[in-house]
Amino acid sequence: MVLKPVISAAKAAEMVKDGAVVHIGGFLSCGTPMAIIDALVEAGTKNLVGISNDTAVHNPKAGITNGFAPMVLNRQFSKLIVSHIGTNVETQRQMNEGETDLELVPQGTLAERIRAAGAGLGGVLTPTGVGTEVQNGKQVIELKGKKFLLEEALPAQVALIKAKKADKAGNLVYDKSARNFNPLMATAAELVIAEVDEIVEVGELDPEIVVTPSVFVDYLVLSGQA
Repeated sequence: MVLKPVISAAKAAEMVKDGAVVHIGGFLSCGTPMAIIDALVEAGTKNLVGISNDTAVHNPKAGITNGFAPMVLNRQFSKLIVSHIGTNVETQRQMNEGETDLELVPQGTLAERIRAAGAGLGGVLTPTGVGTEVQNGKQVIELKGKKFLLEEALPAQVALIKAKKADKAGNLVYDKSARNFNPLMATAAELVIAEVDEIVEVGELDPEIVVTPSVFVDYLVLSGQA
């Protein structure tokens, strides 16, 4: 049995190179690998293509900044592919000023595009967005009298995900709604780094509750360790 290397958040950040396409798990910071995010901010890695559900929260008036919003503030992305930016005023500003390329994708479509990459598919057909701005520049396919958009798969070079617990082999379990996009992203990247709250011995996890099998995970980062 192969045990997965446990590395520091700083070492994980070193593995994310300038210009990389990166999946970042989480939903408004729930299930986001914060130790790795903090290390990436410190590293200052640039020109990333970030794929995530959202860009977390940056609301200066309320004094709230969370998730990977600090990376947005640090201008570390050349492009973002997300389902919404309504809770991050800096993302909105960068989009409006043309500083960051932004692709808004319906949430279900985003999930399916990531899932398609993990399944080795070229894309998915969906009726969502037909006849709207979402359709612009995309192929429309008609099946049995109904129109669908061909949405291409979204693989990444690196996936940064967050789990509640891992065993030393890299099997992962998640905490409630923190499960969100993390399991999908674990299947769809060349390199998968999982930040976890706890690492246990092999055999301690009930196989029935394992969501992400060890075969998808390359490295583990223990939360709270720089």
